[in-house]
Amino acid sequence: MDYLLQVKIGALIGLLLLTLLFGFIPAKVRWFRDTNGTETHRTVLSLISCFAGGVFLAACLLDIIPDYLSDITAELNSRKVETSFPLPEFIMAAGFFTVLILERIVLNCREMGVAQEERAPLMPDNRNGHGHGISPDLESSGHHVHVDFQAHSPFRSFMLFLSLSLHSVFEGLAIGLQNTDSKVLEICIAILVHKSIIVFSLSVKLVQSAVRPLWVAAYIGVFAMMSPIGIAIGISVLEAQLAAGALIQAVLEGLAAGTFVYITFLEILPHELNSPGKQLLKVLFILLGFSIMAALTFLG
Repeated sequence: MDYLLQVKIGALIGLLLLTLLFGFIPAKVRWFRDTNGTETHRTVLSLISCFAGGVFLAACLLDIIPDYLSDITAELNSRKVETSFPLPEFIMAAGFFTVLILERIVLNCREMGVAQEERAPLMPDNRNGHGHGISPDLESSGHHVHVDFQAHSPFRSFMLFLSLSLHSVFEGLAIGLQNTDSKVLEICIAILVHKSIIVFSLSVKLVQSAVRPLWVAAYIGVFAMMSPIGIAIGISVLEAQLAAGALIQAVLEGLAAGTFVYITFLEILPHELNSPGKQLLKVLFILLGFSIMAALTFLG
């Protein structure tokens, strides 16, 4: 077993164990069952989420997209494919829209399956001062954009779980497709920070939705396995060494890059920067996460 494969398997196990750890903390500690939490609690989660956004932004712009464009261009040149159409960028856009469409389908099913009085948007706008929206305090919390703490429905919790699981597979895929150990570790760090926040918030939502403890454990366990499954798929593609393996790898890298663009620019950063309170501190933590990853990239 070569060193790169060992690093990927280590990342797979690390993601699995840490996701389980952060997922079971809210389920076991009563303090986290408080819907509103404390101001310090919300601020800390918000700043961690901003740091994760900076990490994802750097991983996306400085590593994943440049590497993907380099790989797909080299592969197209080797196959003598010449076209004026921006095919590499189109593949990346396909990854972006794949996650967007799948998530919208899940959320549409969620809206159709709940009672009329429960049909509140994930991030409702409270500016008009009425409706079923969440309170300004909750809107300024650091929880992930998907987590709607006003919706204590087991069905909504399941749809939330399904939506987040789709992300995790593509995130793991980005790790499994890398061909250097430094890039595996860099992307793994980004996903670890992000997924820890996600599974933490998901677990809080499940607990508050009165889901049975056995089902909470099942949800967290399955969710924890999603990124490792994505890593395993990526490893399988590389290890299979198919005739079209390099092309398949490049295309999957593009889809994964589109996923990172979606998560970074449509979820983490907009949610945190559009919520009131401590704006400069949030920007500082975004820059901190970006700078650390940029330094790691520069140092190789």
